[in-house]
Amino acid sequence: MTTQKTIKERLLVLDTAAVSDALDSLYIAGGLLGIKPQISGKKIAGPAFTVQYEACTPEKNCFMNAGNYIDQVPAGAVIVVDNGGRLDCTSWGNILTTKAVQKQIAGSVIYGSARDIADIRQMDYPLFACNIYMVSGKNRARVKEVQCALDIHGVTVCPGDWVFGDDNGVLVIPGEHLEEVIRRAENVENTERQILSTIDAGTPLDVARQQLGYDVPWENNI
Repeated sequence: MTTQKTIKERLLVLDTAAVSDALDSLYIAGGLLGIKPQISGKKIAGPAFTVQYEACTPEKNCFMNAGNYIDQVPAGAVIVVDNGGRLDCTSWGNILTTKAVQKQIAGSVIYGSARDIADIRQMDYPLFACNIYMVSGKNRARVKEVQCALDIHGVTVCPGDWVFGDDNGVLVIPGEHLEEVIRRAENVENTERQILSTIDAGTPLDVARQQLGYDVPWENNI
């Protein structure tokens, strides 16, 4: 049986471009549009722990607390926060990052804004977010639910789906297709390496692509 460690090791030698091609081959939408790496050179892979935020209006002269869900997140997970893509207030910052580092959480993906980016960079914590902005989410947004299905630009993220991110961005692999997607992505990677090697040797690109099956690189077992 494939262990989580093996899955993570296999993903981390790939890149999101190869995995995206593998998802395309199965007609699965996985790319999280608009969510960008905020710390360059970081690669993450792990099961999703999902958090749904909602807008709120507090009572007058009352300050609401921030979400404390992070105590429930297991080591190795990737936190996926859906704050509706809001750019006007944050749902991630240096306190949550400090706790995430302590708990050995693999990284965070924020469909919305984050802040305290200098501290987060100093901690070298993998953060993917739509935006960096300083305004707090306190009294503007609150946690509605955790470990629920999210919909981010038409991509469904369920608890336990795998999240994979690198300098290209971040995507989600449905749990039931995980092994097949990784197998196809490995084939994509092998095909592209073969094409690069062949054109380095002087073969025209169109010939190399035709010979090595670039139209369906996920079928290649070279």
